[in-house]
Amino acid sequence: MTGGDVLLRCEGLSKRFGAAVALDGFDLEVRRGELVALLGPSGCGKTTALRLIAGLEYPDDGAVRVLGRTVADRHTWVPPERRRVGLVFQEWALFPHLDVTGNVAFGLDGHPDGRVGEMLALARLDGLAHRMPHELSGGQQQRVALARALAPGPDLVLLDEPFSNLDAQLRAEVRSEVRALLEATSTTAVFVTHDQEEALSISDRVAVMLDGSVRQMGSPFEVYTAPVDAGVARMVGQANLVAASIAGGLARSSLGDVPAPGLADGACEVLIRPESVEIAADPRGAATVEHVEFFGHDQLVRCRTAEGERVDVRLIGPHPDLVAGATVSLRLRGEARVLPA
Repeated sequence: MTGGDVLLRCEGLSKRFGAAVALDGFDLEVRRGELVALLGPSGCGKTTALRLIAGLEYPDDGAVRVLGRTVADRHTWVPPERRRVGLVFQEWALFPHLDVTGNVAFGLDGHPDGRVGEMLALARLDGLAHRMPHELSGGQQQRVALARALAPGPDLVLLDEPFSNLDAQLRAEVRSEVRALLEATSTTAVFVTHDQEEALSISDRVAVMLDGSVRQMGSPFEVYTAPVDAGVARMVGQANLVAASIAGGLARSSLGDVPAPGLADGACEVLIRPESVEIAADPRGAATVEHVEFFGHDQLVRCRTAEGERVDVRLIGPHPDLVAGATVSLRLRGEARVLPA
């Protein structure tokens, strides 16, 4: 991340489609040079927010400001082509009748050859200049779409689910390439995703959206380790939410006690990530293994406690003694967070 001045500010954006509320008091600040992820489930308003910022929809209320200039509110409307905002669509939307050079040059005025050559080199496309879109791989098409959006030198680039059309094997590679290209051009960007791994792995900050507004915004580390509520906790990773009771500054749960300084006595939930649970085969244990998901480098062991709560445990490497039906003991071995019930 470079710089600390605010490039994009959305204030109280609201948008309805008939009786459906797509955005309700959406606030967002993006600093110059940042890559910000809008993370949320389907239907939470992520793409609507992107379209309002780009100028493809009118807000019912609130304002969008780019570099301090109001581009949309109840009295102001700047059309998309005058906002200096680039947009990369989910389907990439390359022109099928234009080769790579023609696609990247689209929207450039005057004599664009030098700029096109620069973008092709940055996007590692210079050997593909005369290929047609159907002759490119998915990752190459993605880079063409991004190069086309960056070529005019926009102040901000918006990406709508940019990796959803790629197979799993390509996603990690293309994510890194996109991040590198944005950094090489010092471009500020906002991308929409429902994929936790995408949001946490390449963004500078994550804005977690639920029910039409941003519930929490922070670094990937902050939103993962210190979610403000259970909804955010579930959105940014696998979460065990274990019932507990606070008494005398401690939250007591079936997996152990967690400090709860300053919190009132009473019912609560404790957020425990699967990697923070210790598990051991134990014939006298109070939990049972229900299912094991093996991924090669790690595995997820799903357990059920004597109290009927499900607890997931993530372990590195194979553990042949942990099989469905095994009796185990569970205890907290890492960080946990107390949340209001």
